[in-house]
Amino acid sequence: MHRLALSVAVALAAVMPALAQQPPQVPIPTGVFVKAQAPGQFLARDRLVGLPVHNASGQIVGDIEDLIIGPDNVVAGVVLGTGGFFGAGEKKVGIRLSALQIAQKDGKTVISLPAASKEVLTVLEPFKRAELRRSLRDRARDKAQELTDKTKDGAGPAYEQAKEKARHAYQSAKAQVGPAYQQAKEQVKQAYEKAREQAGPTYEEARKSAKEAYDKAMAAARERFNQATETAGETAATKQ
Repeated sequence: MHRLALSVAVALAAVMPALAQQPPQVPIPTGVFVKAQAPGQFLARDRLVGLPVHNASGQIVGDIEDLIIGPDNVVAGVVLGTGGFFGAGEKKVGIRLSALQIAQKDGKTVISLPAASKEVLTVLEPFKRAELRRSLRDRARDKAQELTDKTKDGAGPAYEQAKEKARHAYQSAKAQVGPAYQQAKEQVKQAYEKAREQAGPTYEEARKSAKEAYDKAMAAARERFNQATETAGETAATKQ
């Protein structure tokens, strides 16, 4: 059994590097993916989402919290979170993308909304959503499913390969250990038969002696019983 465990361990150690191998090359569809950010393009988190928005006086009136995407997959506007700075209640305001002025100043992105006066933001109707916002529970569930799928896709082929190699190693080790096990089993059987043969005459002799002693004891007991019976009969006759 030690040889079997050792062989399986060696096989697993040999196939573990397969877990780190990259998946095989597959053809990449054209017109779908973007390799890099082209000149003139920017990322939303760098230039829009999360950045503050200033009014014409340079005061911060809020920050961009989301993007409004049109049916043509083009950004139509942004959702501005505002309130507190002017004393108004927190609310979301929809802003057309073309109304924003985006510039670079001292290496930083500066976003301005000249039309965002205190009076306008106070009376402006809050932005209305057409769809309910996804809950934290839904987002957490989707993230967990994403991690599960990534782990399954990344480790699946390598795991199956390692499992198959381990199975072959186990079968090989089993084949090697099998004859040794049968040989040991046969040796034990032979030793048992030999011991039985050697003990046979002694056992038979002891059984014969015990039977003779038993027969003698029974004969002596039977004789004493007969004698006692005769004596009791004679005693009864004398009394009569």
